[in-house]
Amino acid sequence: MNYRRAYEIAFVGLKPGVHDFEYKVDDQFFEHYGPQDFENCHAEIKVKLEKTSSLILLKFDISGTVDVQCDRCANTITKELWDEFNVVVKMVDEPDQMNEQEEDPDIFYIGYQESHLHLADWIYEFVNLSIPIQRFCSEDPEDNSKCNQEVIERLAQMKQRALQNDSSDLWKDLDKLKGLEGNSPN
Repeated sequence: MNYRRAYEIAFVGLKPGVHDFEYKVDDQFFEHYGPQDFENCHAEIKVKLEKTSSLILLKFDISGTVDVQCDRCANTITKELWDEFNVVVKMVDEPDQMNEQEEDPDIFYIGYQESHLHLADWIYEFVNLSIPIQRFCSEDPEDNSKCNQEVIERLAQMKQRALQNDSSDLWKDLDKLKGLEGNSPN
């Protein structure tokens, strides 16, 4: 069975009104999209679908956890997923042309002949957007970072060496130019 079929909604048979759907995704779901910068994903997606005669309103509620690397020390840390996304699906005669012209990412067009909504790509996108941009180790009760201190110390040493090397090279190059101002032709 195609994995994407598990993330389809046959909306043609649904009565007008609100309908609820739930999906759980893990690392296996993301394998189809290639390598990710996270692992150990356990996400729950609640989809509220409101069907009317001319459009479908979708509300995605994302929750769960994912393991990422700390931006400072590269420790593996668990981050909470939480976000909400809305998509308006409109039915039109030429959906491909309308989707190319549409500037609002929250509006999507499908043809009148369509019978299923394919949610897999939206789920992929919304889970990725739910991961915090800044990924740092948490702090203890005394406001000290739980980052790997050995890595932090090595980074500080490397930064200090780089600053010393940069500044000494800069001054050497500037020293070469010291006597040149008197030698320029006027």
